[in-house]
Amino acid sequence: MWFNSSEFFYFLPIVLIFYYILAHRAQNIWLLFASCFFYGWWDWRFLILLFISTVANYSAALFIYNKTEDKKRKFALYIGIIVSLGLLGTFKYFNFFIDSFITMGSTVGVNLDTPVMRIYN
Repeated sequence: MWFNSSEFFYFLPIVLIFYYILAHRAQNIWLLFASCFFYGWWDWRFLILLFISTVANYSAALFIYNKTEDKKRKFALYIGIIVSLGLLGTFKYFNFFIDSFITMGSTVGVNLDTPVMRIYN
């Protein structure tokens, strides 16, 4: 589902109506499920990545909230950032980095054009 699609034209008002009807705590849960539905409409297989990212960052936020030692809080922050950037780098930019590495090798005369793993072409 794209933001300019007819599906989104129907999806958004439904989400907004329920959002304003529900209590505050329920609004957050509703938006979580609506976001997962929206993301899953594009490709349901990537919902596991969204789940991993959500759990990792939510856990890091709870840890930061509950601890008073700055060292432990910073460590949790760094772990959350590493998980998020790791997922982004792997699943969004992996193919780009591999193609760039192969092109760079061929520029200096090294044939690196061998079969490589591709992530969702």
